[in-house]
Amino acid sequence: MLIMDSHPWIPSLTNEYVEKMLKTIGVKSVEELFNDIPASIRIPGEKWDKLEIGLGRPVSEIEAKRIFEKKMSKNTKLRTTVFLGGGVYPHYVPPLVKYIISRGEFLTAYTPYQAEISQGLMQALFEYQSLIAELLDMDVVNASMYDWGSAIAEALLMALRVNKGRRKVILPVNMNPYHRRVVETYLSPHGVEIVNVPYDKERGTIDLEKLKDIVDNNTAALYVQYPNFFGVIEPDVKAIGEIVHEKNILFITGVYIISLGLLKPPGEIGADIAVSDGQPLGVGLNYGGPYLGIFATRYDMNLIRQMPGRIIGLAETKSGERSFAMILQTREQHIKREKATSNICTNEALVAIACAVYLTMLGRRGIVKLAEVNYYNSHYAWIKLKNIGLKTDLFREDFFNEFPISFNDKQVKYSTVHEKLLEKNIHGGLYIGDFYPELGETALYAFTELHSREDIDLLVESLREIIEERW
Repeated sequence: MLIMDSHPWIPSLTNEYVEKMLKTIGVKSVEELFNDIPASIRIPGEKWDKLEIGLGRPVSEIEAKRIFEKKMSKNTKLRTTVFLGGGVYPHYVPPLVKYIISRGEFLTAYTPYQAEISQGLMQALFEYQSLIAELLDMDVVNASMYDWGSAIAEALLMALRVNKGRRKVILPVNMNPYHRRVVETYLSPHGVEIVNVPYDKERGTIDLEKLKDIVDNNTAALYVQYPNFFGVIEPDVKAIGEIVHEKNILFITGVYIISLGLLKPPGEIGADIAVSDGQPLGVGLNYGGPYLGIFATRYDMNLIRQMPGRIIGLAETKSGERSFAMILQTREQHIKREKATSNICTNEALVAIACAVYLTMLGRRGIVKLAEVNYYNSHYAWIKLKNIGLKTDLFREDFFNEFPISFNDKQVKYSTVHEKLLEKNIHGGLYIGDFYPELGETALYAFTELHSREDIDLLVESLREIIEERW
């Protein structure tokens, strides 16, 4: 074992500290501490101080900062906001949202166990639940889930608990394929049959006739996404709910939350459970997370008692004062493990508060105007892209803020188009040909309030130049 009086990379790491650490944890040597790593890929101890990393010498924090800033200056700066969608979208985050959630009163992502000292945090979460309930037109909202995908999976598991004895769930082919993967992972240990209902190739919507053939008395739940993964607004979503309700199947809807400024909410179309992601509501992209799984049900104690997570409720003290408490927390930390509805230990409280702040700022009229801007921006782009010869009308139904673009007629691979866009410092859409081979060279493009008309025109002109090139 090689121990130095002072490690070149960690000055405070001395022989005395290392020996004390090893003795405390009951390990004889540093090599033994890492013996679970195969010897063939371990660096021998005598070479630790001779690693050829960095500049080959220790540097001060000031010098390290200068080095990082110099390297970061080489990063590509995009000319427009990204045109990616498919479940996560670039939306404007007002500075006030970040300021509020940075305050010490809210800066925690953990469950407020002690109600008597967490009244402010609990009230903020209660306000979040109230705002989301109104937006979804649902009765009960929890606080909260991890993300959209895990919320779907938990909703399906909940449906299986409510509809005991039924071992089948139905998923639409036109749902988000990334969410599908999460669902399959969650349900894999439970012996559940997952049946896929196809989509109408002309409309892009769920095939109602095929659905009628699939539903039976062994089905616990049906999940529907609207707008669906293609951005198509399911016009028959209420009829779908009526079909499954005839056989006492739970109707679960997944909604792009911003679209509810224009579309009918889940409660109005008869949803038993509604799920979504709070990411568009003042959260931002954040390099992939953390996000916020929204989870709501209609008022039915059979459903409420099986909800995962926790619910913050308005209560009253012995002296008659208003107070807040966790009124439902059916987790293994609080009840018998076999009766727990989930093992969600840490929730997304901080992200939920960000959503509450954002929605409060936006207000009733604001959410409508925001949805209209997203809708009209995407339709403007649809027309402009169609005018340069790209196939944007794969499906005949209306869409919200994203739609697929086919490059099959141009006989080019989308990967080439995407690379050419990146060369122009423009980040294109999401290639979906791997998920839907029948669509071929097709990509999903999304447009939000962050895309100006100039941004869209730049994208259109860039794509026109690319498809006219002869490389």
